[in-house]
Amino acid sequence: MLILGIESATGRVGCAIGGHEGVRASVQTTRERRHAELLAPQIQAACAHAGVALSDLGAVAVDVGPGLYTGLRVGVSTAITMAHALRVPMVAVSSLDLLAYPLRHTGRTIAVAIDARRGEVFHARYGCLPGGVQRLSEPKVGLPDHVVSQLLAATGETLVVGDGAVRYASMFEGLRGVELADPGFAHPSAESLVLLAHALAVREEFVRPDEIEPLYLRRPDAQPQRPRSAP
Repeated sequence: MLILGIESATGRVGCAIGGHEGVRASVQTTRERRHAELLAPQIQAACAHAGVALSDLGAVAVDVGPGLYTGLRVGVSTAITMAHALRVPMVAVSSLDLLAYPLRHTGRTIAVAIDARRGEVFHARYGCLPGGVQRLSEPKVGLPDHVVSQLLAATGETLVVGDGAVRYASMFEGLRGVELADPGFAHPSAESLVLLAHALAVREEFVRPDEIEPLYLRRPDAQPQRPRSAP
């Protein structure tokens, strides 16, 4: 089964196509606030690079967050539209899972921190398992200080990853038993999305398009103004 993965939870937007043989093609760009403009051409380019047509796809996978409101909305709505049009099932994966997955061989606890703006981060902790990771805490949004407190209270060694870890690096550097992951792992990747989605698809852990719900964890930065009452 070929899977199209769409990832747009952070400042990076991209997609990848792959299946049981691995990732065939991926296109990703880090350009803030241009997700809606970039995503459709990226999907076309990925199909061309992989040598497949949209009609060859058997499922659509999407990063459902947590992440930045506008980027998530673009990615999730595009994925749902495509799944409806192609009449294929969907796979939903968390952005925090996607950041932890590439570090599954570290042998250490993994702390994921995504920049949530407003001086906050989306965060969760993971443990390593053979071939994968296991979430040890529920996704939350809070101050970087909260993550620092968790790291100070933890036993063993911890690897901190995500663009939130990069932004607040000065708060994590120097903590006992804590190391920052390479900045190249700072964003969720569409390649990891396809790999994780394929494993879920093999187990037939699909969801219908109308069951997809983005995990925002808080209200968007911009709120529509309420109409004023007539004088």
